[in-house]
Amino acid sequence: MRVGRVICRSAVTLGVLTATIIGLVDAQPQIGTGDVVADRQRLMKLNGASLGDINAKLKAGQIEAIAVNAETIALNARHIPTLFPPGSLSDKSKAQPAIWEKWADFQANARNLEAQAEKLRDAARSKDAAATEALAIDFGKQTCGKCHTPQADGKTFGPLFRSLM
Repeated sequence: MRVGRVICRSAVTLGVLTATIIGLVDAQPQIGTGDVVADRQRLMKLNGASLGDINAKLKAGQIEAIAVNAETIALNARHIPTLFPPGSLSDKSKAQPAIWEKWADFQANARNLEAQAEKLRDAARSKDAAATEALAIDFGKQTCGKCHTPQADGKTFGPLFRSLM
């Protein structure tokens, strides 16, 4: 009788342990809200705000403070392609089909954004005002401008994706 209880308890314990391990292995942390259009719009707004901060800090002579904004953009750039899965066009999105038609170009633009943001971050960390300013002056045009259409003021980029060339 005692052996039966031990076997029963062992079986139950093993079952619970197995279910827990399977649950932990299968559990994937959710990044974002699960709505890729909303998530990519949030990411792009964050990048736009970071670029605005970079320009403001540059004008204020706060060179080293630019590094955190450039790092934010660099980290975000890694996620851009994942936020544009095939079939994610919707009435909430102004993304153009050219993104998926020229996917390799789109991915290259995201990698370029990351690389340029890292260069800007490194220049700012080194407190080299001349190098930081040189990189920051055309940053938006050389990165965001590869996909986004400039607004009339020439300083900001709208949410419309232009055809990738």
